Amino acid sequence: MNDIFAALEAASTTVENNPVLNISIFGAFVAITLFIVIRASRNNKTAADYYAAGRSFTGPQNGFAIAGDYLSAASFLGICGAIALNGYDGFLYSIGFLVAWLVALLLVAELMRNTGKFTMADVLSFRLAQRPVRMAAAITTLAVCFFYLLAQMAGAGGLVSLLLGIDDQLGQSIVVAVVGVLMIVYVLVGGMKGTTWVQIVKAFLLIGGAIVMTIWVLAINGFNINTLLGAAVDASTTTPPDAILAPGLQYGANPWDFISLAIALVLGTAGLPHVLMRFYTVPTAKEARRSVVWAIWLIGLFYLLTLVLGYGAAALVGPEAIREAPGGVNSAAPLLALALGGPLLLGFISAVAFATILAVVAGLTITAAASFAHDIYANVVKKGNVPPDGEVKVARRTVVVIGVLAIIGGIGVQGQNVAFLVALAFAVAASANLPTILYSLFWRRFTTRGAVWSMYGGLGSAIILIVASPVFWGTETSVFPVGTALWPLNNPGIVSIPLGFFLGWLGSVTSRKAENRRLAAEMDVRSLTGYGAEKATSH
Repeated sequence: MNDIFAALEAASTTVENNPVLNISIFGAFVAITLFIVIRASRNNKTAADYYAAGRSFTGPQNGFAIAGDYLSAASFLGICGAIALNGYDGFLYSIGFLVAWLVALLLVAELMRNTGKFTMADVLSFRLAQRPVRMAAAITTLAVCFFYLLAQMAGAGGLVSLLLGIDDQLGQSIVVAVVGVLMIVYVLVGGMKGTTWVQIVKAFLLIGGAIVMTIWVLAINGFNINTLLGAAVDASTTTPPDAILAPGLQYGANPWDFISLAIALVLGTAGLPHVLMRFYTVPTAKEARRSVVWAIWLIGLFYLLTLVLGYGAAALVGPEAIREAPGGVNSAAPLLALALGGPLLLGFISAVAFATILAVVAGLTITAAASFAHDIYANVVKKGNVPPDGEVKVARRTVVVIGVLAIIGGIGVQGQNVAFLVALAFAVAASANLPTILYSLFWRRFTTRGAVWSMYGGLGSAIILIVASPVFWGTETSVFPVGTALWPLNNPGIVSIPLGFFLGWLGSVTSRKAENRRLAAEMDVRSLTGYGAEKATSH
């Protein structure tokens, strides 16, 4: 083990002495992906082109794009780090993220594609009052996208800082700003079509890179999982060392926090607006269903690989080296690449992870911009009276504003585990969006009041509990290390998700005015058959 640490230390010195190599690999990836974006953006003429890529992607293509969108910095950097440091409890993120897709497949994907046009609010407002529901849906979409963007920005700062040997706060903040500027350029130029192609390419590279690293780690351990786990235990700093193979290392002290996290992870995916928007890039509901099946296979394969990569990082790099590296826990996968293949593999894997972050933040940003431009500007402010190119112009301006806010927020959350930050986004999505989506699709008595109460109540309770929790106050990894948290759990899902469902029910049963039964029946037909899905959704 000492030989490995010596090699790792020597390799780290080499990395610091090879900034030209690292920047060159980065530059090549950025240039290739930017070329793809520019090529794909040639036909961005209408809102359907910009928001939904002209509905031109097949199921398998969209499946790779969904995998590229979903396998974010949290999946690659955060989960590998969580497994390396917390073992079994870290792998729970992988399980939760994967199981969540079954909820999306069985309850949401096909029905959403049949019913909507561009955004989640198209579905929610179809049979309810347009203005209040669209406004609420747009606000919850912007909130979820913002939390998710924070996670990607935190991952980007740690990743590039590790690659370039930057360990001061100012340097990492500059890195976050550069990522934000690149993200703005990608979305302004490429729209959904360019973003989708970048996500497809990135999914190939990320899964391919993870397979190569997994085979390499297994080869070192004689293709014997027991040998790998034994090496991870030998390098462990926990007491007892084999605690990383058993549940409870991270969540044993407070099992309620684990239950809250599990609920948020399993229910959150079906309410993520940037994932839901991907269903509109395919021509039919059948292709939407195919794309989710492809995505489940690809994502499931990747999450199995994270188990080997996480324990491999624990064995070959060591928990202390991971904690002390720039980016902390998020550095486990890049450091493993360094231990395996030296600076060249580190440069490649880091560039793939960087492309991962760029693709995901581009997808999040275009979703948030589409929600503001399509739902708030076009349908609430202008009441549908918008010139053909008006929406897209507003969307592009919104991209710049969102990019600036993401940069500021990303600087504020440096050092947090990105998988943990994404879990917060999942909790907000499951609290604010999922109850209204399910009620809209499956309950005819659902009303406008129920939708508004559910969205604002779920969103408000989730954010209040997050701000009052140890995420913000009182621990070394909190946003503010001072003070005392008023709410003991890190994840609000155990309270905010049931509350979102309850408020949707309460608002509906106490509504004096019944909703239009004809529209409810029409929505049933449309969600099951797709008839009329391409027509305008206003009424």
